[in-house]
Amino acid sequence: MDCLIVGGGLIGMLCARGLAREGAKVYLIDRGAVGHEASWAGGGILSPLYPWRYDPAVTALACWSQQHYPELARQLRDETGVDPEWERSGLLILDDDESVDALRWAAKSGVVMERLSGSAVQACEAGIGLQRSSALWLPEVAQLRNPRLLRALKQSLLQYRVNILEHVRVTRLIAEKNRVTGVETTAGRTMTDKIILAAGAWSGGLVSELQQRIEPVQGQMIAFETPPGFLSRIVLNEGYYVIPRRDGLVLAGSTMEYRGFDKQISVKAYKRLQTEAWRMIPGLADHPVKHHWAGLRPGSPTGVPYIGEHPRIRGLFVNTGHFRNGVVTGLASARLLIDMIVGRESIVISEPYAILE
Repeated sequence: MDCLIVGGGLIGMLCARGLAREGAKVYLIDRGAVGHEASWAGGGILSPLYPWRYDPAVTALACWSQQHYPELARQLRDETGVDPEWERSGLLILDDDESVDALRWAAKSGVVMERLSGSAVQACEAGIGLQRSSALWLPEVAQLRNPRLLRALKQSLLQYRVNILEHVRVTRLIAEKNRVTGVETTAGRTMTDKIILAAGAWSGGLVSELQQRIEPVQGQMIAFETPPGFLSRIVLNEGYYVIPRRDGLVLAGSTMEYRGFDKQISVKAYKRLQTEAWRMIPGLADHPVKHHWAGLRPGSPTGVPYIGEHPRIRGLFVNTGHFRNGVVTGLASARLLIDMIVGRESIVISEPYAILE
């Protein structure tokens, strides 16, 4: 079986690795360098923010991924020597106005969640500056250092003999009699009978059904340089969060703006992120900001990604529209699509992710 994947982000790379392990001959094409768009730019939190607000279809993917990421991280570390730094940091949510709904969702979904009160909030993360009488604590939430995860995946793909074509743009899908036959690219024509479109925010440019459904949503982040151990927990408040890395880097994110394909960073966003990070963790004011960057998320109408075969073009599969949850749902999204392609029972019910005509 030959398969060509358009898009070298996390989901495209996970699809490539999974199919190569199934014995397929895989080609991976990216308009830039693989692993350098939204997958690289995110924070790597292995949970949706305020997870109870999401459609059950997102929860299903997130739960499966959360269970299987530790093993993937171990495999990649053993294969490549690059550690993706899977870390169970826990998630502390300081704004708990929706605690009744949150706790009900957690009980139904089998997610460990506690409501902390009084001194227990400060005891969970000593550096918190905001005074909260209560907070929500998800102790099992983990994170991955996504740039390292992507670097490990690229090395793994090369070991599995995946053909990686970087800085090659797909200009047109080729189909005959409602079946895909190949792609036109800036490097020429490539023929294949199976194509996976996993191009994130750029997916709508190749499939008409996605043009009005997938749009780029810019997100900016900054990172503080602190000593290792300065912060222990992922902390979330009013949509902003801080994430501690093992080496002391603390990420602060993120903004959300609809500006087309504009990836320019702004002073306004920088100051907003810095202010919100200082509010949560006042000690960050004593440490410099080392990085400031932006990425483009593939927004979808409901936040539920599109995963499956095109309704009218046989052999064309899509895996896009994950919005803010590409990392946490990515592993399950790739596995679900691979299940469809190889014809085995899928890990979750596939119907909620279908492209409707």
